[in-house]
Amino acid sequence: MKYPNFFDKIEKIKLKDELASFLGAGDGIFEYSYYDMVKITGHSCATVAGGYLIASEGLKTLYGKGEIPERGKIKIEISKSPTDNNFGVIGFILSAITGANGNDGFSGIPDGRFKRRNLPFFNANVFYDVVMTRLDTGKQVGINYTPYAVVNPKKILKIVLNPNATEEEIKTFPEIFQNMVATIFENRNKVIRIEQI
Repeated sequence: MKYPNFFDKIEKIKLKDELASFLGAGDGIFEYSYYDMVKITGHSCATVAGGYLIASEGLKTLYGKGEIPERGKIKIEISKSPTDNNFGVIGFILSAITGANGNDGFSGIPDGRFKRRNLPFFNANVFYDVVMTRLDTGKQVGINYTPYAVVNPKKILKIVLNPNATEEEIKTFPEIFQNMVATIFENRNKVIRIEQI
């Protein structure tokens, strides 16, 4: 599949998953790319970029330098509802990367290990967009995502949604829209705010 060049420049997220190695799916070391998230959501936008950046930057802060984050051992709390500003998409991406699932997730093997159920929560009573917690140490980080600090997706969409949009505007819209997504990644330090709680 053909996709924008900037996808390949985005840092991949590396995690280890003991369940994968326990069940023989390789050594349990996984790398997730932004393109992986584009494939499972079916699009690239400010929300998908936000979910990926929250995961990437949050895990860097939650784990020390040289540590590999442990998939399935991270709780996700989201202050918004799934329908609020498409935070359901962000929750889906965080779940895909960290292994945290709701009550429909993996219940674990009979001895209780590898449980992935009831780890993400929407409408959580937290003072950040997302709070990530390590289940092994209890360390927490709070993360806020503000894409409007650098871009305005609604303004860009108005161009192509205008009934009077020209053929040129319609033709160039996809490139302009993805340039907007690239701008978010280029300014991750402005759109992502992280604090250790």
